[in-house]
This record gives sequence, structure tokens and C-alpha cells, in this order.
Amino acid sequence: MDTILVVVEQREGKLNRVSWETITAGQAIAAQTGWTLEAAVVGSGVAAIAGDVAAKKVAKVYDIESVRLEPYTPDAFAHALKEFLGKHPAKLVLMPHTYQVRDFVPKLATAMQTTAITDVIGFRYEGGKPLFTRQMFQGKFVADVSFAGSEPCFVTFQNGSFRADKVEAGAVAAPIETVSVDVPDGVVRNKPQEVFKEAKQAVDLTQAEIIVSVGRGIKEQKNIELAKQLADALGGELAASRPICDNGWLPMDRQVGSSGQTVAPKLYLALGISGAIQHMVGMKGSRSIVAINKDSEAPIFEIADYAVVGNLFDIVPPLIEEIKKAKA
Repeated sequence: MDTILVVVEQREGKLNRVSWETITAGQAIAAQTGWTLEAAVVGSGVAAIAGDVAAKKVAKVYDIESVRLEPYTPDAFAHALKEFLGKHPAKLVLMPHTYQVRDFVPKLATAMQTTAITDVIGFRYEGGKPLFTRQMFQGKFVADVSFAGSEPCFVTFQNGSFRADKVEAGAVAAPIETVSVDVPDGVVRNKPQEVFKEAKQAVDLTQAEIIVSVGRGIKEQKNIELAKQLADALGGELAASRPICDNGWLPMDRQVGSSGQTVAPKLYLALGISGAIQHMVGMKGSRSIVAINKDSEAPIFEIADYAVVGNLFDIVPPLIEEIKKAKA
């Protein structure tokens, strides 16, 4: 039977939560195709993560181990996965579309003389073959793409395309097989340094469960403090549309959109954001979207779960007070 392999992402022994979204995607594909779903964790000393993954509805989990897989390098990961896939063939290899995956997947696919379809937002099974949906022209169009080359076929899923909370748990824990891979001397050609961050306030918005985002409607830089108070009251992160970051009112690591971060929090509050397509591409996978804008025709209302038409300066202060009262 054909196999789907989900390679979950971990860094420094911590599972990236977007990996649950990829497992959800794998479960959906397996349900449509009838193929077997398996998972793999790549690293050194990652048995605990393999155990967490084994609690989900998968047939088997592989713990791919080598001391040279920690810290992460594209050379070691590509070499280890090529060796593993040579002995454990898979029809589809699914991964989250993260910076780390984008770093090594082109190398891995090239080494295996196959291709990768990246930044996928959807899937369907038609005519006996899988079709993967990708956005084009910053989300204005979508295209269905299929593989024509040799297997395995590598696919990376955009953050928010599938919901992590929809991942199915298994009736019993899946078996775990530890696979030791050989990464010879000379394979790793670089020496990783500490992970670079531009500033102390650098944030990975993809991990945030609540985001308060501001747009041009905030009017002045000093008014961003109001949005920050709302984010603090909710225990969330502060973000922005591109014009705010272009003006230097917030650092670029806070930007959401096609040229910023793609996010999928449980709650996304958009304050004074009209909803340019470039911004909506980056946040439309959010579970619940609340938009506050005085323009009743703002495009963001088309995807909002809750639309509040009004001046954000009249609405946000009492909202903050009500949230504080509810927590008291």
C-alpha cells in the first residue's frame, strides 16, 4: 500500500506546533486516498517528541537519530532523510512550510531527483492522482498542481491551511521505531552559530494563539499603545499590516502578510485594517477573525467572523476594560 510520511519539525528538542497542522493534512489525504499515514521526527535525542506524535492517528512513527542532526544543518537533514527514504519508501512526504524546511527541502528533492510542491494551501484527490492547491500572484489566483516525476513527492503546507486542533488522536499509541542514520565526516560543511534575531523583541507570530493587528486606521504611532494594551489584556501578540512596518512604527518581525509572516492564531483582531489582499493572504487561516473598521465596505469584512463597524478609538478602550473585568 502507498505511504504518506509526515516529517514533523523540531528545533532544540521542541516540536514546532505547525507540525500538528501538517499531520491534520496528512490525515485528510489518507482519508481520501486510503493510503497509510506515518510520521517521522529527525534529530538527536527526540524520542519524547516521537512519543507525542505517536498519540495521534498515524500507523507508525520513526525516530530518526544521529548526533550530527543536532544542531540543525541542511546538509545533515537532507542526507539523513535521503538515507531513510531509500530504505522506507513513501509516495508523499509532507512537511510544514517553515524557514527550516525551506532551507533543506530543495537540496533533498534535488538529491533524490524529484521535485517539491511548496506553500500548499489545499488538496484533493481526482482521477486517481493527488492535486495540490497553491496561491499565485499574492493570493489573487490559485492553481492546482500535480506531480509528473518520480517518487517520493515532497509537499510543504502553508501555515494555517489546516487546523492543528482538528488533528485526530489515535485509539492507541502508534508503534515507534528508532532508526539510526549514518552522517559521515565531511557531509556537514558549515558550523551553525546561534540562531539570529534582529532584536530582542523579535517574535515568531506563527506560534501565537492570539494576535492583535493594527493598520492605517491607527493614524499615529503613539496610538499603537492602545493596541498593545488590548494585546496585553488578552495575553496575545501585537502585529501590523505592511504600511505600519514600512513607516517604522513597529519592527518588520511584526508584519503579517505575503511579504511578512503567515499566521493562523485562534483569535485575530484586526484594528483599522482595510484588508488588502497581501495582508489577508497572511491571516485568513485564523480560526476566528474580529475586524474593527469604520468603513462598512472594507474588504476585510468579507473574511471576518465578527465585523464591527465603528471608530476603533471608541470601541477598543471599553473592550479592554471589559476584558480586564472578566479576568478579575
